[in-house]
Amino acid sequence: EEGRKIRNAFIAEEGCQLLSADYSQIELRLLAHVAGIDTLIDAFKSGEDIHALTASQVFGVPVEGMDTMVRRQAKAINFGIIYGISAFGLARQLDISNGAASDYINAYFERYPGIRTYMDQTKEEARNQGYVTTLFGRKCHVRGIDDKAPQMRAFAERAAINAPIQGGAADIIKRAMIAMPGALSQAGLNAKMLLQVHDELIFEVPDEEIEVTSGVVKKTMENAAHLDVPLIVDVGIGHNWNDAH
Repeated sequence: EEGRKIRNAFIAEEGCQLLSADYSQIELRLLAHVAGIDTLIDAFKSGEDIHALTASQVFGVPVEGMDTMVRRQAKAINFGIIYGISAFGLARQLDISNGAASDYINAYFERYPGIRTYMDQTKEEARNQGYVTTLFGRKCHVRGIDDKAPQMRAFAERAAINAPIQGGAADIIKRAMIAMPGALSQAGLNAKMLLQVHDELIFEVPDEEIEVTSGVVKKTMENAAHLDVPLIVDVGIGHNWNDAH
C-alpha cells in the first residue's frame, strides 16, 4: 500500500502521460524455455492461464470453475519453485502444514519432472564451474556452493537455480532498452525512457503519441528475444506512475 502511494509522486510533465510496459510472467516463461517443459510451453503458446493449469496438474481439479484459492496456491508454488522455496517457506506463505506443503511440492515435480532435472543440473554446473550462465552466455558466479555449512550451501544452490532465470530476464529487458531509442526514433516519436524497474520500463509520452508509442514499445520489448514461448508485454497509461501500473 505504501509503495503504491509513493508511485503517485512520479508525475508526467504537462501535456504528457506515463506509459508503463511490463513483461508478463517473464521468469516462468524463461523457466519453461530453459527447462524445456512442453506442457508449460504449449500453455504459454495458447495463452492459457498458467496458474490454473498448474493447479489442475498438481491438485487434479478441472480448470473450468476453479476455486480462486486453489489457483492462488498454485501461483505461490509456480513462483516459489523459481526461488527454490522450501516446504517450510511454502507452508508459511499459504498458512498450511509443512506436510501439506511438502506434498504440493512433490506433486509439482511429479507433474513437471523436467524442472527438477533443470534444478539438479544447474546446481551441478555451479559446483563444477563456480558459476552458471544465462540464456545469452553471461556468467553469474555463485559463492558458497561447496560451503560446509548446510544453510549457506542451500542458499547458494537456490541462487544458482534462480540466476539463469532472473539473469535471463535482466538480459532481455536490457536488450529491449538498447533497441528502444532506435525504434522510437524510426517511428518519429518523442517518448522518453525514464526508468527500468525489474521487468518494467516507464516512459514519458506526449498525449497525442500515446497510442502509437504503446504499440512500438510493446513490439520492441516482445521482440527483444526469441524463445520457445512468446514474450508478452502489458501496457498501462496514467498521469502518474501508480495510475499507469
